[in-house]
Amino acid sequence: MNKDTGTISSNKWIVSERGKKNTVDFNRPYAWLVEKERSRSGKVEDTAIIFLTNKECPFKCLMCDLWKNTTDQPVPTGAIPEQIKWALNQMPSAKHIKLYNSGSFFDEKAIPVGDYEEIAVLLQGFETVIVEAHPKLISEKCLSFRDMLKPRLEVALGLETIHPEVLPKLNKGMTLEDFEKAVGFLSQNNISSRAFILLRPPFLSEEEGILWAEKSIDFAFETGIECCTVIPVRVGNGAMERLEEMGHFQIPKITSLEKVLEYGIQLQKGRVFADLWDVSLFSNCERCLEARTNRMNMMNLNQTIGEMISCDCE
Repeated sequence: MNKDTGTISSNKWIVSERGKKNTVDFNRPYAWLVEKERSRSGKVEDTAIIFLTNKECPFKCLMCDLWKNTTDQPVPTGAIPEQIKWALNQMPSAKHIKLYNSGSFFDEKAIPVGDYEEIAVLLQGFETVIVEAHPKLISEKCLSFRDMLKPRLEVALGLETIHPEVLPKLNKGMTLEDFEKAVGFLSQNNISSRAFILLRPPFLSEEEGILWAEKSIDFAFETGIECCTVIPVRVGNGAMERLEEMGHFQIPKITSLEKVLEYGIQLQKGRVFADLWDVSLFSNCERCLEARTNRMNMMNLNQTIGEMISCDCE
């Protein structure tokens, strides 16, 4: 890692590289969808995902582009339940639901505590509710929300990487001890957790990106995480484009995502998924892209390693 990378882990630099935010309506989620996911029970079931519109996360992570669909001010009380209600009326029924919100569910400026009860009522027909939160914002609020819910609560936490030099440079404002503490608190209170793990964050080579993603999966399961999602890092937030120009970042290869997914599944310590959103960005080969995408999708759903794809692009 070069010495000149120290200044690119500050809020000021990261924000200065951004473009404009998208126009959003605080009474509407900015997106929603239903996807199939393998549940803890081993069944492949529909999972609803609502991307809530709310105030931007207080943490300015180097690789994050979720700020694009956020507000500058907290949304008024009642807006989040209204968004959920509207989205549920648009989508087909599902057994599980993810409330993703471009930040932390337990950040009071993102999701008003006063809305918890109404949210819980809206979600009573689901089996599982999954929310996202920064590890340093895990607190008694989690227990209050859990106690209001009829479904089982699960919390998704960004581990990102356990690389000792890269994690601080991501400007996440978190240590591995913070992560372990958060997972421990949730586990002690019968709340399961999943981890987001980055494939090839900035400052790592392709080989290092694979190695440290695998090490991060190991660490996540050792702390008590039940499920890991591997996310290949992409450009699109301004800062990542600049890092690419500076030679500090290149997007990972689709074959690297395959390797890390295979590694995680063969551990048999918990579910491991590959994030396949816009997966074509990571492939330069039209001949094997569809086959590799289908293979990883089946591995996600079956949690078994499918037949290897052979292509001379490797």
